Amino acid sequence: MVNQAKTSAPNLPLPQPTPLRPPPQVFGPVWTLLYGLMGYASHRAYSIGTSPLNLPGIISAARQGTTLYTIQLGLNLLWMPLFFGWNRPILATADVLALVGVNGYLAWLWGTKVDATAGWLLAPYVAWLSFATYLSAGTGYLNNWDLSGAYEKADGETKKKRS
Repeated sequence: MVNQAKTSAPNLPLPQPTPLRPPPQVFGPVWTLLYGLMGYASHRAYSIGTSPLNLPGIISAARQGTTLYTIQLGLNLLWMPLFFGWNRPILATADVLALVGVNGYLAWLWGTKVDATAGWLLAPYVAWLSFATYLSAGTGYLNNWDLSGAYEKADGETKKKRS
């Protein structure tokens, strides 16, 4: 599943899974694109789904989806502090797994009950979250699920702490 070779990215001097790991420069553009797709999907689903001309079931699905969308934004926001700030890779991996589940269901809900385009617009996000699960779990596994003490500040630069 993951390569045991120790590698380091500029922002994470820890062993990380090497197969399929993109360079750090990829993350910013990918997340920018994904947030644009997510925003447009939520706009479409809410605008189309809550039209007063729709049946009550469609309006209900659109509103339920909007609640799920808000929940997933909170889960998304929580991942980075869990992983990088609090050094909790198990909780971060559980968080990203929850994100995959919530967004998979959300894509299905919006795609089948409200607007097919909105559902398909979430597909790249679900795929990326699945990949992020691999990265999160792989990094946790390669570091024995303990990132605490992985860093120490010495002479103004971050170094891997010797155990």
